[in-house]
Amino acid sequence: MNALTDLKADHSNAAWHARRLAATPRGVGVMGDFFIERARNAEFWDIEGRRFIDFAGGIAVLNTGHVHPKVQAAIAAQLQRFTHSCYQVVPYAEYVTLAERLNALVPIEGPAKTAFFSTGAEAVENAIKIARAATGRSGVIAFGAAFHGRSLFSVALTGKVVPYKVGFGPFPPEIYHVPFPAEGASLAGTQQAMEQVFKCDIEPSRVAAIIFEPVQGEGGFNPIQAEAVRWLRQLCDQHGILLIADEVQTGFARTGRLFAMEHFGVKPDLITLAKSLAGGTTLSAVAGRAAVMDGPAPGGLGGTYAGHPLAIAAAHAVLDVMAAERLPERAQALGGQLLAHLKAQQAKRARISDVRGLGAMVACEFADANGAPDAELAKAVQMAALRRGLLLLTCGVHGNVIRFLFPLTIEDSVFAEGLQILDAALAEVMG
Repeated sequence: MNALTDLKADHSNAAWHARRLAATPRGVGVMGDFFIERARNAEFWDIEGRRFIDFAGGIAVLNTGHVHPKVQAAIAAQLQRFTHSCYQVVPYAEYVTLAERLNALVPIEGPAKTAFFSTGAEAVENAIKIARAATGRSGVIAFGAAFHGRSLFSVALTGKVVPYKVGFGPFPPEIYHVPFPAEGASLAGTQQAMEQVFKCDIEPSRVAAIIFEPVQGEGGFNPIQAEAVRWLRQLCDQHGILLIADEVQTGFARTGRLFAMEHFGVKPDLITLAKSLAGGTTLSAVAGRAAVMDGPAPGGLGGTYAGHPLAIAAAHAVLDVMAAERLPERAQALGGQLLAHLKAQQAKRARISDVRGLGAMVACEFADANGAPDAELAKAVQMAALRRGLLLLTCGVHGNVIRFLFPLTIEDSVFAEGLQILDAALAEVMG
């Protein structure tokens, strides 16, 4: 029995859920107990035929929606030509032209270069390798509540213990964390903590890079203060440290600009990209100042599947769609509608403790009657929405935040339907 025949033999979510538990390890956490069969733009259907509106987007991967026709056509055309050669062995022109396109788009000072990889964690790890090679230094500073990936070095950079670090230590040395200067937080506190690191842990002349998310993703959709970005740039320039912007989740129109760093008027030395870069196929990238990118020697960067031809083709199509359908502007419009809608709900429900966002990277935070983070309430709203056919994700250090990651190509009618379901879920859980 082949895989397709096997799938058609049993359309029961319950049966497949039982098989999943028996065949795959518990460490691969799965939110839903249903299995997707097909999808279109911002909707998908499970193997029992139930329809869902997707406000998760594969965790920010589907800014151009499920199976965008232009992305699908690009992959299909490439599939007819070749699927793999390993770029480091037999290169292909499309890799080079995609690098050229990104070099012209990324907010990097002066000439830029780009290298491709497969996952966001790979991009982060390679950005650190590049920074260390370019500077001859080893230390790295990251931020509390950050998320930079699940591989061992990237999870060491991540500033959230449960579930990402539990049981996986010890971690690589010379990684230091300071509090994240989110909007509303104390920038002075972060500055004092940074000075403490420099005084007590590592001298600035041994720090290769400072890495941060312009909007923390898993940490709770917390935008950084614009003043903090300017301060980080000045601090790095003062001490010869490279500034790395992790735009794995914020990139490709999600925040209302093609890249979130465009909001701050500050240019990093390196930028990591993935998720919505390639419309659901496996591709990531590190772009940066040419002199910095050339730090590693030949052979120091790469990977068997890095810059896979099918993903490269998809990414070219994604960039075309971003421009043709004006998705950064679409993100601003949809994000503005969602923020206004959530603030109206907040005015009626005190346990919605905060509503925030940048562009269409929007979050709603929940608290208990005493103002403490309430993960159970966020989970209850998420599950009430899911029962009605709306897929939402939670996030935050305390798990009390619902984040919104709908495709930016979502139809207006489907977006409005999703908000109606959200309202019904809030009413069920909170009255």
